[in-house]
This record gives sequence, C-alpha cells and structure tokens, in this order.
Amino acid sequence: MCGIVAMFSKQAPITAIAVERATRQLSHRGPDRQSIWLSESKRVGLGHARLSIIDLETGDQPIANEDERLHVVVNGEFYDYERIQRELVKRGHRLRTRSDSEIALHLYEENGLGFLEYLRGEFALVLWDETEQRLLAVRDRFGIKPLFYTVQDGVLYVASEMKALFAAGVPAKWDHESYYQHLLFYKHLDRTLFEGVYQVPPGHYLLATADGIQIKQYWDHHYPLADANSLPRSEEEYISEVRHALDESIKTRMRADVPVGFHLSGGVDSSTVLGMAARHRTDPLQAFTVSFSDHAYDESEVARETAAHVGADFHLIPLDHTDFADHVIKAVWHAETIGINMNGVARYLKSKVLHKRGVRVVLSGDGADELFAGYIFSRLDLLLAGLEGLSEEEKLRKLDEFLQHNPSFNHVSIRSYLNQSLDCFNQTLGYTPAWIQAVHASRMPLKQLLSPDFGARFAEYDPYREFVKKLDVEGQLAGRDRVTQVLYTWNKSILPNQILFADRLDMSHGVEVRMPLLDHKLFEVVRNLPVSMLINRFKEKYALREAAKPYLTQTVYSRPKQPFNAPPSTLETDNKLFQLTQDMLRSKVMDDVPFFEKKMMIKLLDQLPHMDKSQRVNADTVLLLVLTTCILQDQYVNSSSESLSRKS
Repeated sequence: MCGIVAMFSKQAPITAIAVERATRQLSHRGPDRQSIWLSESKRVGLGHARLSIIDLETGDQPIANEDERLHVVVNGEFYDYERIQRELVKRGHRLRTRSDSEIALHLYEENGLGFLEYLRGEFALVLWDETEQRLLAVRDRFGIKPLFYTVQDGVLYVASEMKALFAAGVPAKWDHESYYQHLLFYKHLDRTLFEGVYQVPPGHYLLATADGIQIKQYWDHHYPLADANSLPRSEEEYISEVRHALDESIKTRMRADVPVGFHLSGGVDSSTVLGMAARHRTDPLQAFTVSFSDHAYDESEVARETAAHVGADFHLIPLDHTDFADHVIKAVWHAETIGINMNGVARYLKSKVLHKRGVRVVLSGDGADELFAGYIFSRLDLLLAGLEGLSEEEKLRKLDEFLQHNPSFNHVSIRSYLNQSLDCFNQTLGYTPAWIQAVHASRMPLKQLLSPDFGARFAEYDPYREFVKKLDVEGQLAGRDRVTQVLYTWNKSILPNQILFADRLDMSHGVEVRMPLLDHKLFEVVRNLPVSMLINRFKEKYALREAAKPYLTQTVYSRPKQPFNAPPSTLETDNKLFQLTQDMLRSKVMDDVPFFEKKMMIKLLDQLPHMDKSQRVNADTVLLLVLTTCILQDQYVNSSSESLSRKS
C-alpha cells in the first residue's frame, strides 16, 4: 500500500511545498489521501500517499507515538500485526490506530534498531527519531517494495519512486556507468540509472544524522554450507514442512479490509497460491489472467481450468501488440527502468483492469523460482556440475538423458555452455553460472550499437567483474553447493532489478501486490532443503510441486515451467508496436540518447523486415532495451532539462 516521501536537511528549512509536490507525484500509489508532516524545526518532512487496505477509518499517516517523539510513514504490509498489537497494549503502549503500520513505531521504542527482526512482510518505511535526531529508512528483505534516495545541496531526499524525487526538484540525469552496467548485465543493488540517485538495497537500512549517512545490512540469505551436518529426514517430512509454511504465508497475506484478487497464469506458482488460498475462503476467489493471441505464449486455457478446479471466478484480459504500443510509454514512466519484454506492460494493463474491478490487493506467485530453483538454468548448472570428472561416454549419456526432459536445449547449446565462461566467475566460483552465460550472449550484440565515445569510455569496464566485487563471496557463497550459489547470484541481480519492479507496475493503478512465496519465514524453511528436494529427476521446484499437489490440477502439476513473457515485439512487422519502435528509434529523441550510434540503429531497423523469425526474436531484446531507453530519455531526462531551463 501507499507511497512514502521523506526529506532531512542539515541546515536550511524544508518547505511544505516541496514535500507536498513529491507526495502528490505518488498519488497513483495512494489515491485515497495524501498527507504530510513537518517537524517544528522544519528540518524534517514526511509525506504519505495512502492506499487504504487495513484500518480504513483511522489508519492515516504519518503516525506518531504517544509523546510524538517518533513519526513514521510506511509503504507495504506487516503480517501477524494483530498479535503484536495485543502484546504492545499489554506492555503499556497506547495505539492511535488499528493500522498494521503503527507497530513499527512501538517496536522501535522497545528495541531500537533491533525492531527490524520482528517485522514480516513487504515493506519500506521511514522513521524520524526526534530524541536521537536521526532518520531511518528501511527496505524489506527481498526488495519487494522500492526505496530510493539522493542528497542534493545538503538535503536528503527519500521516496518510494524516483519520480517523486524529481518532482521535488532533483534533476534527472543519466548515470553513464550504471547504465552501461545494467545494459550489459544488471545494475548493482545500490544504484539506479540516474546520476546521484541510489537504492536502499534489499535487507538494508539507511541511517541519517547530522554527521552523515550510513547504509547497513540487517538480513541476508545465509544458505547452509554444503557439508553442514543435519539430521536425515524423509521426503514426506520435508514436503509437509514446506506445505505448512506455504499455507501459513498465503493465509496471512489474505488479511485485508478491501477485496483481494489473484494473479493467475498456467504455472505451478500462481496456481499454488490460488489453490491453497481457496481453503481459507467460502466466497469465490477472483482470478485474473492475461491472454495473448500467440498460442506459444498464452496460458489462459490452463489458467481457466485451474480457476474452475478451485471454484474461482475467472477474468480474462486479452492483450495484443496494439495494447502494448498504446501503453508502453506510460508503463516505462511508472517502471523507471529499461526492459527486455512487454510483460511489464502486460502487468501495467492488468493493474488497470483490477483497479476498475475494485480490487485493491492482489496475491501473486512471484518468487517461487527464486526460492525453489525453478528456472531451467538451475537444472543446467546441476547437470554441468555432475559432468565434471566423467568420461566422454558418461557425459554423453547424461546429456542425452537431460535433453529428453529438457527439449528446449540441444547438444550444440549444451556444448556452448561447457566452452563459454567468464574469468571473474571462474576465479571466484570455479565456473560461470549458466544464466549469466545466457545474459552475456544475449547482450553482446548491443556493443556493436554503442556510440564510439560511450563505447571507448567503458572499453575496459567489465560489468561482470564489477558485479562479483559487490558479492559477499566469503560470507554467502564460499562452501555452498552449486545450485544455491546460482540462486544467490540471481537473487542479488535479476530478482530485485528486473522481476520486482512489478511493484511499480501494480501500484501504477493503486493495486498492492503481495508475494507469499517471497516470505522470509518460508525462505528459512526452503533454504535448508537438500538440492534433491529442489530439483528431483529433472523436475524443477520439486518440493513446491509436491507440497501443492493436492491443490493443483494434473495439468499444472505435470507442466514444466513457462516464464511469463509477452510475444516478441518485432516478430510481426505489420503491427502498431513495430511501427512505434521504428518511429521512436529514428526520432529526434534517439539523437538525445548518449549511448547509441543512431546510424547503426537505423541499419538494424532497415534489416529487421528481411530477417527470419529466429533472427527477429534475437533482435527483440536489443530493440526493447533501446526503445525503453528512448522513453526514459524523453519522459525523465529531457523533461527534467526543460524544467530546469524554465526555472532559470
């Protein structure tokens, strides 16, 4: 729920106008009410754009504690809050609201910075402590809720979305190094694409005083060592424990004072959430599914079968390239990042439909692949690890067996992974994770399109080595098995930087997404599973699949994973999206983008209609990265420059 804003000045007073302007810019996140609070000294300001979900009557923010020495604004949800409220009251606290958000104030009163271990959920918060004269900004463990900050002219700005910072007067300028890092791989967890604008990383908090700013970590994955001793348990015991943790996480996230909906695809993840949630409601659940005309990407019939199986009302949202073309600019404005597929626009449009249907909260299956090793690259890494030291004959036998269960691969592609690696990962892990090799291969064509100046500036810059430098190799990777090492690298890059920007797309129309499969209590169960419970006889997400089996259709239980992707944008050359791509990448806006050589882009665009299908599919990622860059240039960088020119 909601959007939050904070400003903290060392000297000059903060104006109410600046806080209000930033808060209003987040009205899509909180359409019900926008409120601000300024300290008596005018050195601290908090803003809150509210989406009313819990405590519709008394839950307005900012919220103060009993003596008004603490003030807080919260975006997101704290679970199991009613039990905590009762305990706080027993210990003498006086609660001003029935809101889950208020528990943060009183837990902080009792425990100081140790209060974070008691918070469970998807959240970002900012708390001002008048006594200690410090501002605390916290982001949840996985980074489901966004939180950005910058310092300009002695003022710290914090907000749920970067557009609020820009609305407050922060200029939007490209960060060239971060852009290069993200274009060729993925940006670091503490960076954004804009100069001087940073993220509070997942599982971290920002602590600001008059003496400066500190970023500190309060949570990490802590996978067990590969040789850690543990009592042997049966498969049934593991599955029972996972099922209990799943059920508890899903049930907890259904608590709301407004209608709750469900994202539903044809996969195990969202079907598990819907199927297990149906046990806790007597009225029909509301399931929403996107469909595409390209049957290779459409899962609507499988989703329809699941909805009927659990007795849910099924709502189909058909989308095509015209829908994508009409809404991609607004979707990128909300997402504030570049993208490789139109699935983000599909999520934006689904949020629009949910809002019109009166749905304020939606549960999704996001995060299951990250916890349970659902991506095909995890299986490939497990295979490659098992080939080490084998004879050629044994390798071929294992390869053949793998290919029988994974038809999307062939001997040639497998061999390419055996022969293709990156030194920085080989030196650190002893191998290069397969998913990183895939990203490397897909992004390499972009180098040919870079402008000479930009390419020369970063000719010696290795985005993969820079990524490795940021990893806690000794504390989090050393001594772990290969599958969990791969999951950790993924969760420190793609998960927060590509998958979890879905929050900004859901919240674009005031719909809060809850992710029961990204629950840290569930994760603490899953991280201790043996690898055989994650990938078993070539079946991915084995423990999840078996735990959810009683609630799934046989179709879903037996289906391999299919990522939620929209059809490639340039697969057909006679649609509105193709024309939009052609027009924008040939436009004056493209001249303003400092990263690409326009004549090389035009050459690629001219060749596109003459490419075969596989070539166009390969070019699609490249074109969308450039298209979404153009949109950010126009919507943020150029708009910011024009605004500054008008002021001067």
